[in-house]
Amino acid sequence: SLLTMKILILSCNTGEGHNSCAKALKIAMDRRGIVCDIQDTLALVSDELSQRVANAYVSSTQGALFETVYKIGGFVSDNIDFHQSLVYGVNRLYANTLYEHIRDGAYDVVVCVHLFPAEAMTALRRNAMLQIPTYFVMTDYTCIPFLAETDLDFYIIPHEHLVEEFVEKGVPREKLVPIGIPVDEQKFTTRKPKRQARQLLADTLGLHDWTTNSGHWYLIMSGSMGYGNLDALMHQLLMRIRKEDKVVCVCGRNQQMYDNLQTTFANDKQLCLLGFTDQVSLLMDASDVIFTKPGGITSTEAIVKNIPILHTAPIPGLENYNARFFHNHGLSYHTNDTNQQVAIAMRLCEDKAFRNRMLQQQRLNSNPHTSDDVIDLILNKQEIVYEEQETTYIAR
Repeated sequence: SLLTMKILILSCNTGEGHNSCAKALKIAMDRRGIVCDIQDTLALVSDELSQRVANAYVSSTQGALFETVYKIGGFVSDNIDFHQSLVYGVNRLYANTLYEHIRDGAYDVVVCVHLFPAEAMTALRRNAMLQIPTYFVMTDYTCIPFLAETDLDFYIIPHEHLVEEFVEKGVPREKLVPIGIPVDEQKFTTRKPKRQARQLLADTLGLHDWTTNSGHWYLIMSGSMGYGNLDALMHQLLMRIRKEDKVVCVCGRNQQMYDNLQTTFANDKQLCLLGFTDQVSLLMDASDVIFTKPGGITSTEAIVKNIPILHTAPIPGLENYNARFFHNHGLSYHTNDTNQQVAIAMRLCEDKAFRNRMLQQQRLNSNPHTSDDVIDLILNKQEIVYEEQETTYIAR
């Protein structure tokens, strides 16, 4: 039966986004009584490999390497008709280990939320080792390089306006399902009243001298890796806001950024600096506007939460496309100019009509229930498979 079905979600530790997406799906599956496990794909080879890739990713986002690799990837997958890329070759190396993990775990369905496992699953299918249904969940608002060389059953993409781009890049149209990016529904589809959220945060974060009801709160998110030039933004913001306004800045796991900002802004009573936090949903409830780099997941969480967004400088590569998509659809405002970022953020707080236009666009272009839609897609396809199996069995 469908309820004895086991689902494996394959993620990867490059940025927290892929893991957040995996967790959102798992939470929705748990709620519906479906057995589901998340696996860090590279950790199947070794924890050390997984850690090294994560570290390499963090350091690459700080320089131009990521942008260069991304551009080469795009160029290669657009212009050269090759049998397989280096990315495929590398991920093929652990395909047997992955096969054993799936076989021993008796999984019925695999969901990939990262390119690496999608490449490994493609290798298994090409060698006719695995025929179980396999889904890919896109966590950015563009078609990533090398995706077209993977061969899975369905590709869940964030928005119907992206369909033609994916088709152009070589992903078959009939495999595309434009239903959004999974976010944790319980956290992001509900809202605590602003005053209550501020009170809760003041209590948990020890901000006892913050009067929680007056003034605007500006939330700055730098991503789990702590990316971006926050120094200039903070100077601008703290210089220009009113004395009753507050700034909360989340530095993620970037200790150096946290220490630097702590040193620079040590005496500022209007600022609260945080490291990695699981209070993002509550912080959004308490704030009037959010500054964030254009990561696919955080941006989707923010439009589902329905809060005005200012997109700061992207990690070069995918995030350029996210910023463009959001800005062009009126879901956020994007500029790399910190003066302008602050001016627009302040206008979003003051100008109700301007603010409401953005919030309206967000409501029109987001799907708060993507996780459940993904599960429904899997269950419906599984039912069809089961029915086919039964009929062939009877026919025999």
